[in-house]
Amino acid sequence: MISVDGLAVEFGGSTLFSDISFVINEKDRIALMGKNGAGKSTLLKILAGVRQPTRGKVSAPKDCVVAYLPQHLMTEDGRTVFEETAQAFSHLHEMEAEIERLNKELETRTDYESDSYMELIEKVSTISEKFYAIDATNYEEDVEKALLGLGFSREDFHCQTSDFSGGWRMRIELAKLLLKKPDVILLDEPTNHLDIESIQWLEEFLINSGKAVVVISHDRKFIDSITTRTIEVTMGRIYDYKVNYSQYLQLRKERREQQQKAYEEQQKFIAETKDFIERFKGTYSKTLQVQSRVKMLEKLVLLEVDEEDTSALRLKFPPSPRSGSYPVVTDSLGKRYGDHTVFQNASLTIERGDKVAFVGKNGEGKSTLVKCIMKELEHDGALTLGHNVQIGYFAQNQASLLDENLTVFQTIDDVAKGDIRNKIRDLLGAFMFGGPEESMKKVKVLSGGERTRLAMIKLLLEPVNLLILDEPTNHLDMKTKDILKQALLDFDGTLIVVSHDRDFLDGLVTKVYEFGNKKVREHLCGIYEFLETKKMDSLSELEKKA
Repeated sequence: MISVDGLAVEFGGSTLFSDISFVINEKDRIALMGKNGAGKSTLLKILAGVRQPTRGKVSAPKDCVVAYLPQHLMTEDGRTVFEETAQAFSHLHEMEAEIERLNKELETRTDYESDSYMELIEKVSTISEKFYAIDATNYEEDVEKALLGLGFSREDFHCQTSDFSGGWRMRIELAKLLLKKPDVILLDEPTNHLDIESIQWLEEFLINSGKAVVVISHDRKFIDSITTRTIEVTMGRIYDYKVNYSQYLQLRKERREQQQKAYEEQQKFIAETKDFIERFKGTYSKTLQVQSRVKMLEKLVLLEVDEEDTSALRLKFPPSPRSGSYPVVTDSLGKRYGDHTVFQNASLTIERGDKVAFVGKNGEGKSTLVKCIMKELEHDGALTLGHNVQIGYFAQNQASLLDENLTVFQTIDDVAKGDIRNKIRDLLGAFMFGGPEESMKKVKVLSGGERTRLAMIKLLLEPVNLLILDEPTNHLDMKTKDILKQALLDFDGTLIVVSHDRDFLDGLVTKVYEFGNKKVREHLCGIYEFLETKKMDSLSELEKKA
């Protein structure tokens, strides 16, 4: 369906990738993988037609509709959520107007036998066929379904888009994209601003839509669920695996082992050949053999082993100062803004050493409860923090609290104590600040994602006994997430984590607090048991309704 042929991208004298060729077939669901900076987003932009390659071409059939969702975008202001989403059907209104215009022209003309008249009939027939093939009669119902699926309530439909945060605006764009019913859907980190229920809805949509999908994501569970093919971008070339992410990891490991073996054998052969040349270069009887071996070495194509970050850095939080047995206890806790109740009658007891998750749709009060614990918000009911509770807090705005005039290295050097001081460079590398240039950058020039990662490292070094993390994984790649998860598993204090990343929460938390319908419900289980329970609940509710 889409053919990529001999693609190359070069800038600033360096080559990002060269001579890349592959085909996207109908119904392919492809994960684009590779380390940060390998060129995944650039490749996606080229497929979307928003960026041109240095060489090579991307070709697709004329009527092929490609829809692209970049990482960062903003919807236009001046429309309601429903009106903005319905823009997905603006091309239908244009087609309808064109059909009406052509029909009026046919009514006024009398040159029935002319070629131009026949051409006009043909044109109106073609557009009409295309228009009526699209079931636009229920487009309002389709808009409604998409918005509800992505977490909006009916009350939101008539609110201005300007009333919503970037994450919710991204959902509006996602709804518009899906409603266009494209042949190929290109998604760059689509789950960053979605809650668990919206991610599950998106998964089911992509699996059942029968469309071709190319996705970049650091959400392992999401890409494992939806993709059937993995294209890895590494060292300027690609490897194409007809399997999902988990199977790809195994095949990549086997590939690297084979490459390593072949590389070592070639290095041994080169060493032996050089040794022979050195030993016999002055021996007359061996002159031809020496010359033959010199030529052989000159022609030899050197083998490479694909890069892989093998630095097995294990981070550890400093030992936690001991807190009381119950760091957080609430009784009939509630929060309202005027007539709007966020949640009410929330009674929860978090014991020392508990690792718990706050989950639920956005806007149901997860971050609000966190702010109540942090004493940032007034509330109804009782909230008690235990003896000697020392909180380490990571929120999305944490990045804005960093000192802009310090370098990356200075920011961490200021808080690092003990043995970890010797590993600051490794620590920065694990969070994608490897290399002297990266670590000497001033905080003021960092992107939002880079600041978020830096704030996370800073938190890792502070001695606390209650860690509260609000969406900590949004800007972390898989390897960094694994490092953070292991550090949290080793953490000997109490953990509250607000997250939509199921793979990150799996095995990390043993208690789930579900936020929804103005209530907070406790589930004494891990994240997957909780999700299974939720599916059973919804099925039983459907049966009751039936």
